[in-house]
Amino acid sequence: MNQVNCPICGKKCVKSGKTKAGSQCWLCKSCKTSSTHKINNESKELQFFLNWLFGKESQAMMPGEGRTFRRKTVKFWNIWAMPPKVEGIRDVLFLDGIYLSRKACVLICCDEKHVLGWYLCRYEHAEAWIALMKRIAEPRMVVSDGGTGFAKALKKIWPKAKHQRCVFHVFCQVKRYTTSRPNTAAGAELYMLAKELLRIKNKKESKMWIEHFFEWIQTYQKFLEEMTIDENGKKRPTHERLLKAERALHKLIRERTLFTYLDEELKDDFSAPSTNNRIEGGVNSRLREMLRNHRGLSIERRIKAVYWWCYMHSPEPLPLSEIVKVMPTEQSIAAIYQRMNEKNRLEKSLSIWGDAIVWSDLHKIDRTFDGWD
Repeated sequence: MNQVNCPICGKKCVKSGKTKAGSQCWLCKSCKTSSTHKINNESKELQFFLNWLFGKESQAMMPGEGRTFRRKTVKFWNIWAMPPKVEGIRDVLFLDGIYLSRKACVLICCDEKHVLGWYLCRYEHAEAWIALMKRIAEPRMVVSDGGTGFAKALKKIWPKAKHQRCVFHVFCQVKRYTTSRPNTAAGAELYMLAKELLRIKNKKESKMWIEHFFEWIQTYQKFLEEMTIDENGKKRPTHERLLKAERALHKLIRERTLFTYLDEELKDDFSAPSTNNRIEGGVNSRLREMLRNHRGLSIERRIKAVYWWCYMHSPEPLPLSEIVKVMPTEQSIAAIYQRMNEKNRLEKSLSIWGDAIVWSDLHKIDRTFDGWD
């Protein structure tokens, strides 16, 4: 049996009878304190919970259809596994968002091996990306699928990082407009051009691709300029979907984010990726598989399941016994919100008391709080 130490002075304890309930009593000869040593099984129960969450076993297959499991592990749904602050500089980072419902999206950042950060928001926008990125050191290169507001956040938080748009997502975007079986010659050629993006390996091939793209624009310029009168009598482009695909590709060429992976400075130091496959195939696919295995979870528990997976795949997760002590719970977060609301009520009441002008003259109040979306 493990050595029992006194909770008061830390000295060695010896056995000293038992309680009426049959528990072993321990006596400290130094300070004469008598106590009972309680075994903490929380870390074992947390490991049991995580094994179930990351595995394929359903609760219906457990003894008693999982009633004992739910009773012992329900407390872990109360914990929010929060991301660490990453100060080490990486060469390449991958960023993407995974939607868990119409108004619940988790933005995720990872490197080649670990998940470095995650952030919950209603949808992808610049402020949410900023909240995620500001906890992570600026990398040399960023690969993303071009989520809403990402470019603005990148310019503000990581201005020196080079941006690579995932070429596979670019191909999928063009395919969405042209379909895989275009009905027009212009659509068929543009679809084949987009397909060639996945096979470009050097600068020479990228320049040839850009030349072919602009030749396609010149060849079908009149075709793309054709207009149609709709039911309301208004003119609109006949080939609107092709125009959207053309403008999307033209924008990427203009911003120089389509062939960043071919940059000689980057290629000399590390293997620059052209796609976001690391986060799509290594993180998001695993998260979707986990949620499929445990389908039926409420949206709040789906979010917490993603948080648990991301934290346990972060660079240096804490021991299970420390996670229970350190991570915030529903109660602690509610207390933070309560303090925030009390502060807001106090600030609003100052104008009623009549000294709001004096308060604003003597204090600078920062009403923004970017810790929550």
